[in-house]
Amino acid sequence: MSFPWFRMTLLGGGLMGMGYLLMRATVPTPEQTYAAMAPDLRRKVDAHRAARLTQEQTIKRQIDAQSDPDAEKPIWANRQDQQ
Repeated sequence: MSFPWFRMTLLGGGLMGMGYLLMRATVPTPEQTYAAMAPDLRRKVDAHRAARLTQEQTIKRQIDAQSDPDAEKPIWANRQDQQ
C-alpha cells in the first residue's frame, strides 16, 4: 500500500487556502486599525510616525553626503582642474 501523495497534496493546499481566506476575512487593514483607534492613540501614532520620518530623512541625508563622488577627491584635486 503506497502513501496517497496526491490526496495529501490537495488536502494540504486546501487547508492552507482556507487559512489564507480566513486571515483575509478577519484581520483588519492598517487603515481600519488606525480609524478604530482612540484620538489620543492616533496622536501618539502620528508623533511616532513623524519622529521616524525625521530620523529616516536625517539618515538619508548622511548617506547622500557620504556617497558624494566629489567628497572622495583630495582637496588639491579641484585646484588642478581649475588652472
